[in-house]
Amino acid sequence: MPRPRSALSLARSALFPALAVLVVANFAGYAIVGSNGLLAWGDYKRQLKERRAELALLQSERDHLARRTALVDPRRVDPDMADEMVRRQLGLVRPDEVILETGDEDPATH
Repeated sequence: MPRPRSALSLARSALFPALAVLVVANFAGYAIVGSNGLLAWGDYKRQLKERRAELALLQSERDHLARRTALVDPRRVDPDMADEMVRRQLGLVRPDEVILETGDEDPATH
C-alpha cells in the first residue's frame, strides 16, 4: 500500500510546475495587454493614421512655401510678390486695402 505523502513533499513537487505556469501566464498577459501587445495594435493604427494626416499637411505646407520661394528667386522675381513683400516690410499696406489672391502661379511662366 502506498504511503501518503506529507504536505511539505507535495508542496515541493508542485512548486516548479506552479512557477512555470506563472511565468507562462505573465508572458501571455504582456503579449495581450502589454505596451506592445495585441490590444495596443488598435492604438498604433490610430496613431499611424494621425501621423499620415499630419505628414500630408506638412508636405502641402512645404510645397506652398517652395512655390512662394520660387517667386522670389533672384534670377526671375515675380513683380507682384516683390511688391507685396516690400510694401509689407516697409509698412505701406493700408488697412482699407483689399488684397485678392489669385492662387499660386507657376513661376516658370514669368
